[in-house]
Amino acid sequence: MSVHRNSVYFLVVAVIGLVALGLVMLSSTAAFAPGNQGDQLFFLKRQAMWLGVAAFVCSVAACMDYHVYERWWWLLLAVSMVLLLLCFVPGIQIRIKGAARWIHVGPGQFQPSELGKLAAVVTLAWWFSKGDAHVRSFLKGFLVPLIGLAVFVTPIALEVDMGTTALLGATTFIIMFVGGTRWRYLMPMICVGIAGFIFALTQMPERMGRVLAFLNPEKYPDDAYQQVQGLIALGSGGVEGLGLGNGRQKMAFLPEAHTDFILPSLGEELGLRMTLLVVFGFIVVIMCGAVIAMRARDRFGMLLGFGIVVLIALQAAVNIGVTTMVLPNKGFPLPFISYGGSNLVFCLLGVGILVNIYRQGLSEKEEKARVILPAQIRNRRKPCRF
Repeated sequence: MSVHRNSVYFLVVAVIGLVALGLVMLSSTAAFAPGNQGDQLFFLKRQAMWLGVAAFVCSVAACMDYHVYERWWWLLLAVSMVLLLLCFVPGIQIRIKGAARWIHVGPGQFQPSELGKLAAVVTLAWWFSKGDAHVRSFLKGFLVPLIGLAVFVTPIALEVDMGTTALLGATTFIIMFVGGTRWRYLMPMICVGIAGFIFALTQMPERMGRVLAFLNPEKYPDDAYQQVQGLIALGSGGVEGLGLGNGRQKMAFLPEAHTDFILPSLGEELGLRMTLLVVFGFIVVIMCGAVIAMRARDRFGMLLGFGIVVLIALQAAVNIGVTTMVLPNKGFPLPFISYGGSNLVFCLLGVGILVNIYRQGLSEKEEKARVILPAQIRNRRKPCRF
């Protein structure tokens, strides 16, 4: 069997394993989390409920033709923008630690930026699937997407969610690169983006404190506290771990042990081997997703698949980097594992879309035929990098 034919099976198995491990760790860590309303299984029950919703959404996306997103990209973008603006409406917004990133949805809450990530990827995939002349020009292949991105991420930045803003900026850059935007346009974008991000940090003392704490944790112990406690958890677990449920850092020492910092709790209780297995699981998801995207039937499917893979990969990389103190502290959940219904639903929605792209992908015979086709026919997929 070919690598492409096996890719979807490895992808699904890896995702199921990560989700199952997340539920196991929630059963251990969430009992000590504040806000559990006196029920040790409160967060586990809510995550199980969201998992049911996410599994249904994933199944629908796996069966539904992904070209629906190509036709209705504008509706998805409009709904996302409306929901993002609701984060600024008193009575609807939910403000946590100075950030207004959530809105009330019945008895629960919803983070509109999760839908916004998918909407941005779908819109960019639609825009860059229009052909060679379209994406190689300065106006349509570079300036218009950047202006659109700036307008879209402005509400997210004003929510004081610089992490998601940077994530969408990096995802846009990668999709533009894969889509065929010229290098001479992309290189200045990197410099301007970094300069703008640094300037924004200087205007936010709390975020700047995290960067300074990362560079010099001894001088800023309060800002570095969470990451230091995460390292203590990973170190105390060693190779074998202390055993499931025997972790000590989750007992009021490590904040957000069931959400953003669930990986150190996992390392403390299940050891380095299981931590590395989680990293390997994400590598499998990324590689299989990339293979599926490369064998998509059309340009839109290829760009959409790559965009989804990039979103999952960057979130996982940042979370692992933060919890191991390789990166400054930033509140990103670990996909499929951390507590959080909105992120779980849209990560599994992305997996469902990848499965549908696989189902409609090129067969081995079609792929071989495409290789030997005349250059003028093959160029229909250009100027993609892959």
